[in-house]
Amino acid sequence: MQALIFDTTFLIDFQRERSGSLGAAHAFLEDHAEAVAYLPVTAYGEFAEGFPNRTDAAFLSVVESFELLPVTRGIADKYADVARALRARGRLIGSNDLWIAATALEREWTLVTRNTDEFSRVPGLRVTSY
Repeated sequence: MQALIFDTTFLIDFQRERSGSLGAAHAFLEDHAEAVAYLPVTAYGEFAEGFPNRTDAAFLSVVESFELLPVTRGIADKYADVARALRARGRLIGSNDLWIAATALEREWTLVTRNTDEFSRVPGLRVTSY
């Protein structure tokens, strides 16, 4: 079974589509219905920032569709390695995006995002857009 990791842009688009017409985020999930959808804890936190509390129905209806992935020592080590390499090349990305990328790299799973420009800087990261 395929495992996919989703970033914050996907969550935002997924939620917006729920209050309007269904679009690319929903279509992607439909096309990958057999995949297990994972959410890095960093993306959860970024998404949660947009809600006054974690009991908000709109918030819960989105995040409960995903398995939450905590930060592990392996992910933290991957973060350090990737941050060091990107900084040395002058191509550093945002720190939350680094945590999300490190999670995908450590698990060796594909990251689903609309933010392909930023994530494509990370060597070895499998990125797909929706």
